[in-house]
Amino acid sequence: MAVVEEGIRLEENNTLSFGNYERAEKLKVENFEFGGDIYKVRTHNLVTRFSKNGSLVIEAVPGAAIFNFESDPKRTKFRAAGQGQTQFTLELEDDTNYDLSVDGIKIGTVHARFAGKLSFSAELGSTPVEIKLKKK
Repeated sequence: MAVVEEGIRLEENNTLSFGNYERAEKLKVENFEFGGDIYKVRTHNLVTRFSKNGSLVIEAVPGAAIFNFESDPKRTKFRAAGQGQTQFTLELEDDTNYDLSVDGIKIGTVHARFAGKLSFSAELGSTPVEIKLKKK
Protein backbone atom coordinates (compact mmCIF):
# COMPACT_ATOMS: atom_id res chain seq x y z
CA MET A 1 0.00 0.00 0.00
CA ALA A 2 2.98 2.35 -0.26
CA VAL A 3 1.76 4.08 -3.45
CA VAL A 4 -1.32 4.46 -5.65
CA GLU A 5 -0.17 2.89 -8.92
CA GLU A 6 -3.14 4.22 -10.94
CA GLY A 7 -2.59 7.79 -9.70
CA ILE A 8 -5.97 8.20 -8.00
CA ARG A 9 -8.69 5.87 -6.77
CA LEU A 10 -11.94 5.87 -4.84
CA GLU A 11 -11.79 3.74 -1.68
CA GLU A 12 -14.61 1.60 -0.33
CA ASN A 13 -15.18 4.10 2.50
CA ASN A 14 -15.84 6.93 -0.01
CA THR A 15 -12.46 8.62 0.48
CA LEU A 16 -9.84 9.30 -2.18
CA SER A 17 -6.30 7.96 -2.35
CA PHE A 18 -3.71 9.35 -4.77
CA GLY A 19 -0.01 9.78 -5.44
CA ASN A 20 3.01 7.71 -6.36
CA TYR A 21 6.33 8.97 -4.97
CA GLU A 22 8.23 6.04 -6.53
CA ARG A 23 7.74 7.22 -10.14
CA ALA A 24 10.58 9.02 -11.89
CA GLU A 25 8.27 10.17 -14.71
CA LYS A 26 5.19 12.32 -14.15
CA LEU A 27 1.81 10.61 -14.01
CA LYS A 28 -1.23 12.80 -14.68
CA VAL A 29 -4.82 11.78 -14.14
CA GLU A 30 -7.39 14.39 -15.17
CA ASN A 31 -11.18 14.54 -15.09
CA PHE A 32 -11.61 12.07 -12.23
CA GLU A 33 -15.24 12.57 -11.16
CA PHE A 34 -16.40 12.07 -7.59
CA GLY A 35 -19.28 13.62 -5.67
CA GLY A 36 -20.11 16.07 -8.46
CA ASP A 37 -16.54 17.45 -8.52
CA ILE A 38 -13.69 17.02 -11.00
CA TYR A 39 -10.29 16.04 -9.60
CA LYS A 40 -6.82 16.07 -11.10
CA VAL A 41 -3.61 14.58 -9.77
CA ARG A 42 -0.04 15.03 -10.97
CA THR A 43 2.48 12.82 -9.20
CA HIS A 44 6.05 11.58 -9.31
CA ASN A 45 9.04 11.43 -6.96
CA LEU A 46 9.48 15.23 -6.81
CA VAL A 47 5.90 16.42 -6.24
CA THR A 48 2.35 15.22 -5.76
CA ARG A 49 -0.28 17.85 -6.59
CA PHE A 50 -4.01 17.24 -6.16
CA SER A 51 -6.69 19.70 -7.29
CA LYS A 52 -10.47 19.89 -7.22
CA ASN A 53 -12.41 21.85 -9.83
CA GLY A 54 -9.20 23.62 -10.86
CA SER A 55 -8.14 24.73 -7.35
CA LEU A 56 -5.32 23.31 -5.27
CA VAL A 57 -6.34 20.93 -2.52
CA ILE A 58 -2.95 19.57 -1.41
CA GLU A 59 0.62 19.49 -2.65
CA ALA A 60 3.48 17.39 -1.24
CA VAL A 61 7.16 18.06 -1.97
CA PRO A 62 8.85 15.69 -2.55
CA GLY A 63 6.09 13.46 -3.89
CA ALA A 64 3.98 11.38 -1.54
CA ALA A 65 1.16 8.87 -1.50
CA ILE A 66 -1.99 10.12 0.21
CA PHE A 67 -4.54 7.59 1.46
CA ASN A 68 -8.16 8.03 2.58
CA PHE A 69 -8.15 11.80 2.03
CA GLU A 70 -11.29 13.49 3.30
CA SER A 71 -12.03 17.11 4.00
CA ASP A 72 -14.97 19.22 5.12
CA PRO A 73 -15.17 22.81 6.41
CA LYS A 74 -14.15 21.75 9.96
CA ARG A 75 -11.48 19.12 9.40
CA THR A 76 -9.12 17.49 6.94
CA LYS A 77 -7.56 14.10 7.48
CA PHE A 78 -5.49 11.63 5.52
CA ARG A 79 -2.65 9.16 5.79
CA ALA A 80 0.61 9.85 3.96
CA ALA A 81 3.63 7.79 2.94
CA GLY A 82 6.74 9.13 1.29
CA GLN A 83 10.46 9.62 1.30
CA GLY A 84 11.60 11.56 4.34
CA GLN A 85 10.95 15.18 5.27
CA THR A 86 7.93 16.28 3.22
CA GLN A 87 6.46 19.78 2.88
CA PHE A 88 2.67 19.91 2.58
CA THR A 89 0.69 22.85 1.27
CA LEU A 90 -3.08 22.79 1.55
CA GLU A 91 -5.70 25.30 0.50
CA LEU A 92 -8.22 25.70 3.31
CA GLU A 93 -10.20 28.62 4.75
CA ASP A 94 -8.18 31.85 4.69
CA ASP A 95 -7.03 33.58 7.88
CA THR A 96 -7.97 30.55 10.00
CA ASN A 97 -6.11 28.50 12.62
CA TYR A 98 -6.05 24.70 12.59
CA ASP A 99 -4.84 22.18 15.16
CA LEU A 100 -2.36 19.81 13.53
CA SER A 101 -1.71 16.27 14.73
CA VAL A 102 0.49 13.55 13.27
CA ASP A 103 -0.15 9.94 14.30
CA GLY A 104 -2.24 11.14 17.24
CA ILE A 105 0.42 13.53 18.57
CA LYS A 106 -0.65 17.17 18.66
CA ILE A 107 2.03 19.16 16.85
CA GLY A 108 0.49 22.58 17.41
CA THR A 109 -1.54 25.24 15.68
CA VAL A 110 -0.94 26.21 12.06
CA HIS A 111 -2.37 29.26 10.34
CA ALA A 112 -3.93 29.41 6.86
CA ARG A 113 -2.78 32.72 5.41
CA PHE A 114 -4.33 34.85 2.68
CA ALA A 115 -6.04 32.68 0.05
CA GLY A 116 -6.16 29.84 2.58
CA LYS A 117 -2.63 28.53 2.00
CA LEU A 118 -1.40 26.47 4.92
CA SER A 119 2.02 24.77 5.06
CA PHE A 120 3.69 22.29 7.38
CA SER A 121 6.15 19.44 7.11
CA ALA A 122 6.19 15.85 8.35
CA GLU A 123 8.65 12.98 8.30
CA LEU A 124 7.32 10.25 6.01
CA GLY A 125 8.37 6.69 5.29
CA SER A 126 6.84 3.68 3.57
CA THR A 127 4.41 3.13 6.47
CA PRO A 128 1.66 5.78 6.26
CA VAL A 129 1.27 8.29 9.09
CA GLU A 130 -2.10 9.83 9.94
CA ILE A 131 -2.37 13.60 9.57
CA LYS A 132 -5.31 15.59 10.92
CA LEU A 133 -6.14 19.27 10.72
CA LYS A 134 -9.06 20.54 12.80
CA LYS A 135 -10.42 24.08 12.51
CA LYS A 136 -10.17 26.00 15.79
